[in-house]
Amino acid sequence: MSLQIDVIHQRLSGHVPDSVIIQIPETATKFNITNELRLAHFLAQCAHESNGFSVVFENLNYSADGLRKIFSKYFPEPFADSYARNPVKIASRVYANRMGNGDETTGEGYIFRGRGFIQLTGKNNYANFAKFIGEDTVANPDLVATKYPLASAAFFFNSNNIWAICDKGGSAEVVTAVTKAVNGGTIGLPDRIKHFNEYYDLIK
Repeated sequence: MSLQIDVIHQRLSGHVPDSVIIQIPETATKFNITNELRLAHFLAQCAHESNGFSVVFENLNYSADGLRKIFSKYFPEPFADSYARNPVKIASRVYANRMGNGDETTGEGYIFRGRGFIQLTGKNNYANFAKFIGEDTVANPDLVATKYPLASAAFFFNSNNIWAICDKGGSAEVVTAVTKAVNGGTIGLPDRIKHFNEYYDLIK
C-alpha cells in the first residue's frame, strides 16, 4: 500500500491543521513515510504529544512541587525553590552534561530544549537533524519549532526505526508498541488510539 500524496490533503482537511498537512509530502519523502499505515501512526503520536498540533516548545514552567515530583533527581530539598517557574534555569540543569549539552552554566540545556511535535531535545540530536535536513538547526534551534515541527518528529521515528513497528498493523497492540517507542511508557494511550483510528479511517 503506497502513500497517495495527492489525496492526503482532501481526506485530512478539517481533522489535521492545514499548516501540518502541507508539510506531509516533503516529510513523507525524506523520512520513509511510505504508506497510509505509517502516516496514521505517525500523525496520531504527533497529535497527542503536541496537544493537537498546537505545542511546538517544551513547557518547563514547573512549580517547586512539580520539580520535586518530576525531576527529584535534579532538585533535592530545598533546591527546587530557587529554580521554580524559571524554565531557563530548569532546562539548563535538567539537560546539562548529556545529549551533547555542556554543563549547567552554558545554558545549552535550555537552548536545545524540546521542540517540534515530538520534542527534539539535546545538542547532538539538533546536530544530527541539521545534517539530515540541510539547515543549521544548531545555530538556529527555533527552526525546529517554526519550520520543521513535523520533519523533526519524523526524524525521530526514522532514527529509532519506529516505522518497523508501524508496519505491523493497526491494532491497539501495535499502537501501544509505537507509543512505548515514542513515550517510553503508555501515557495517553487511549487518546493515541483514538487519533490513530480517526486518521487511518480517513486515509486508508
